[in-house]
Amino acid sequence: MPKVNELQEHIQPGQVYRRADLAKWSNAVDRHLQQLVSKGVIQKLAGGVYYCPKKTAFGDAPPEDETLIRAFLKDEHFYMASLNAYNSLGVGTTQLYNEKLVYNHKRDGRHTLNGRHFYFLKRPRFPEESSQEFLLVDLINNLHFLAEDKESVLNSVAEKVRSMDKVKLMKTVQEYAGARTQSFFEKLFRSEEMKHAV
Repeated sequence: MPKVNELQEHIQPGQVYRRADLAKWSNAVDRHLQQLVSKGVIQKLAGGVYYCPKKTAFGDAPPEDETLIRAFLKDEHFYMASLNAYNSLGVGTTQLYNEKLVYNHKRDGRHTLNGRHFYFLKRPRFPEESSQEFLLVDLINNLHFLAEDKESVLNSVAEKVRSMDKVKLMKTVQEYAGARTQSFFEKLFRSEEMKHAV
């Protein structure tokens, strides 16, 4: 059996692979990968990242974002977010964005994988799943990415904070806020306390 066929036997539809994952099954991995790409068995997504498409009635299904990011980072620990999620908070954000944010421990910067845009943000901590408190803190952290009027969004956030659980929000601020975001919320909490004190 040709060596390239041996390699092909280890490749499953719907999976994303790094070159390093496949090298153990080939004695000439770069040549074999090139052959499999030209046969349409796999697609090259980015430097050293390949995808074996899953065939459907509508053609090749693209890889799941999570599968793609996991292979790209060589890590299970990441949190994927969308700037569109802020629109659910009711603080005046309405724009739609194509790019997804990927919080992780390894990489920073913009990368295009399989024609999709991801902005990688290296962070010491990020949640496993979203919450209203995290979304609000994240919105202020990422205000510079947004196309909306910043002042108007900040005023709406200040309004929204009044109806939220302060203890949960303060805990989220301590865990995930950058320095500017922390300062913004601290001022808000102080002004709220002063209002109640009067």
